[in-house]
Amino acid sequence: MSDPFRNQPFPRGALLGVAALIGFALVAVGAARLADFRVGVPTAGAAAQVRELRFVDEPGGVVQVYDGDDSTPLATLAPGTENFIRGVLRGLARERRSHGLGGTQAPFRVARYPDGRLTLEDPATGRL
Repeated sequence: MSDPFRNQPFPRGALLGVAALIGFALVAVGAARLADFRVGVPTAGAAAQVRELRFVDEPGGVVQVYDGDDSTPLATLAPGTENFIRGVLRGLARERRSHGLGGTQAPFRVARYPDGRLTLEDPATGRL
């Protein structure tokens, strides 16, 4: 079998385009590193409102949300709903277990910032 591309050189324009793209990417990353540019990292600032919340798994997949050490529930997450917060809490619980804090019911810290951002922090592990 003969090679159909034997006498055809690789397109020079494509090679130059790829080289230019790689060069631009390297220069952009270098400039961002030198300028200490960070995307998506919240700037330090005072939170407008901070609240301590406990999330307790109940039988049947229900999650009760309590305010700090208070025993009255603020909200009830029904099974099959609020999957985002369930996933976040699952990750935070896994982090607590890896630090040997498995059964603690220490509250999480929810903070609202003046620009509308919300953060969920685990004071027991320091994970944000």
